[in-house]
Amino acid sequence: MAQPKHFLELDQFSVAQLRTILDLSTDLKSRVRKSHPLQAKTLAMIFEKPSTRTRVSFEVGMKQLGGEVIVLNANELQIGRGETIADTARVLSRYVDVIMLRTDEPKKLYELAEYSTVPVINGLTDRSHPVQLLADIMTYEEHIGPIGDACIAWCGDGNNMALTWLQAATLFGFELRLACPNELSLDEEDVSYAKEHGAQIFVSNDPISAVKDADCVVTDTWVSMGGEGASSRLKILEPFRVCQSLMRHASPEAIFMHCLPAHRGEEVEASVLEGVQSVVWDEAENRLHAQKGLLMWCLS
Repeated sequence: MAQPKHFLELDQFSVAQLRTILDLSTDLKSRVRKSHPLQAKTLAMIFEKPSTRTRVSFEVGMKQLGGEVIVLNANELQIGRGETIADTARVLSRYVDVIMLRTDEPKKLYELAEYSTVPVINGLTDRSHPVQLLADIMTYEEHIGPIGDACIAWCGDGNNMALTWLQAATLFGFELRLACPNELSLDEEDVSYAKEHGAQIFVSNDPISAVKDADCVVTDTWVSMGGEGASSRLKILEPFRVCQSLMRHASPEAIFMHCLPAHRGEEVEASVLEGVQSVVWDEAENRLHAQKGLLMWCLS
């Protein structure tokens, strides 16, 4: 039996494989929906964390491709009553054609993939969010051009999205500048690994130097779902807020991206989020198209 085509982490793929997914996504976005290539296929989505964009984009995307969707909350499954992830994977593999998991610990995702005989997709873990990064690359290239020529500035928390941008920089070759407070920076091992593999990575705690002449400024919410110590985190991160004065240090043609949900007045000023440089709504839409391309790739 052929091994299922899992989508767990960006750094498990070649650029050519990711380009195949992105090309599929772009094609599906431009195509008038007439055929249903995933008819009679079923996607099961397991949520241990709340979701708006991931749930709706995967569900709408699968249905647009002709497939069916089952949404499962962890507290509704026997996982919540002691059944192992391995047993859940074995059973679901007999019922559905692809599984998406949105969870906290990456080890749960890997256990699901180890025992599943159908593709498993990472819908988010505390470590990474690769389906979002597909949409981000798609959005950047629609607005500016090839991502390999880009200078990307990340301002804020060194969280799972920052790590996923780091993985993407290693693969696609763009320059990535990470401006994070020392207390909330990315793991040094991950940064060192990226640099050893040729990535152009610059780490500082100075948002202005990170943003200077950048083509794209990116941030994310400062307090993740279930995050603790919110008040102390907000105080530490306040100098890293993306505001109009910070954006003026970027390239005049720079765009602003945020994977949402956004907290206006915390990680980003409302005037930036709603401003002419913001592409966050295109970015959110592209979650739909990128995930359709991913589903097609997984099930091809």
